[in-house]
Amino acid sequence: MHLLTDPLQFDFFTRALLAVVLVSVLCALVGAWVVLRGLSYIGDAMSHAVFPGIVGAFLMQGNLLVGALIAAVLTALGIGAIGRRSGLKQDSAIGIVFVGMFALGIVMLSRAPTFTTDLSNFLIGNPLGVTPADLWGALAVTLVVGGILTAIQKELLLASFDPTEARAVGLPVRRLESLLLILIGLVVVLTVQLVGTTLSVSLLITSSAAARLLARSLKKMMLLAAALGTVGGVTGLYLSYYQDTAPGATIVLVNTAIFLLALAFRRRE
Repeated sequence: MHLLTDPLQFDFFTRALLAVVLVSVLCALVGAWVVLRGLSYIGDAMSHAVFPGIVGAFLMQGNLLVGALIAAVLTALGIGAIGRRSGLKQDSAIGIVFVGMFALGIVMLSRAPTFTTDLSNFLIGNPLGVTPADLWGALAVTLVVGGILTAIQKELLLASFDPTEARAVGLPVRRLESLLLILIGLVVVLTVQLVGTTLSVSLLITSSAAARLLARSLKKMMLLAAALGTVGGVTGLYLSYYQDTAPGATIVLVNTAIFLLALAFRRRE
């Protein structure tokens, strides 16, 4: 029992556990839609596409999170606009906007006098450095995103899998798609700030993909993704504590192992 309780004497470890649980739930809410709609590329793309917003806020001595959120919204709207007007598949639109935004961030960064620790921490993330304010922010975003997705779930399902019928009944398909992309961007920005790019993508994609293999409905998929992400996060944190390894990378490896187990279980059915 002391193996479980000893790390809890440290506040930073307890906050990291709470952050992983919140982020797992938050990522499950949008990760299910990402996997079902074949948008797995968007998690990594969004985490890089917000780069110019972060750099811009840094150069203007503003709030990095606000800058990232502005860039996320612009990225989401840009992906939707290019996809609709060009006729290209959405993954192509994601790639175009992602590369362009990231390149813009690099150009902007080249004008910065120094690359500070604050900026690198935002990009890399550190689960063990989560503050109480970060936890409250994560809780607020989880409630907001959960509330919005619950309110539009039926409409979003129809728009996602039968857009022709959705338009026929008068649903604003384009607005629903843009709203979903904005919510994904919001979740990515928050999770990247808390736990880093690699773990953010793992929680957004890997846990939801594992849940997709085992669940038969959207609701069950979200609940299972949240549970798997939480189990992987907590297990990974404890392993990193006792093995003295990087927490984010350790959690990613545990999540990957959980996915492989889900895949093996699915094949036996």
